[in-house]
Amino acid sequence: MLEISHVCKSYGAHPALKDVSFSIGPGELVGLFGENGAGKTTLMKSILGLVRHRGAVLLDGEPITRANIHRLSFATCEHSFFPNLTPAGHRDFYRDHFPRWREKRFQALMEFFQLPVQVPRKLSTGQKNQFEVVLALCQGADYILMDEPFAGNDVFNREDFYKVLLGLLEPTETVLLSTHLLEEVEQAISRAVLLRRGELVGYVTTLELEERGETLMEFVKSAYQY
Repeated sequence: MLEISHVCKSYGAHPALKDVSFSIGPGELVGLFGENGAGKTTLMKSILGLVRHRGAVLLDGEPITRANIHRLSFATCEHSFFPNLTPAGHRDFYRDHFPRWREKRFQALMEFFQLPVQVPRKLSTGQKNQFEVVLALCQGADYILMDEPFAGNDVFNREDFYKVLLGLLEPTETVLLSTHLLEEVEQAISRAVLLRRGELVGYVTTLELEERGETLMEFVKSAYQY
């Protein structure tokens, strides 16, 4: 269980997160939604300990430390891979540093995305995004955070990815996916977390929406009073 408890973060006088609390269980694919500047990226970086914040982030009741950080991985549109290291070099590095590295999944995803063997800095923007996601999915983490992972990719690439993602995730793996593409991911996610101006304004399962006869877009518009 990943628990976010009363997390607050400000940049100077500007509050980016205001007392955000929710939890995510194992085996979920959770959509994180909100307008630009809502706090989605700051929330993910707070979970990972990349920015200082108030409040607590607990993984199975324990704070995030060097002892359990390997259970989290991060795919960001800012890209976190080594730009001059080949895919094979990344595989060797990750295999040496992450004992739960998923070799078969890595090979399968590289083949699925048809990614070349050249260094990442020579790849297109779309290919860089794909490679970033491949590494996050193969690290062996239990909780995989993705921040706008396919910004700049075409709709066909994105649709293929969602199908693959649903097929390869194991019951113990959880994905927290930040995106603006609500209608594309509505059929894939099990839960929606909605931020507005740093505040949690929505937290609902897709089953609850279905029972209410409400679409994800209708839910977001209602929460935003749009």
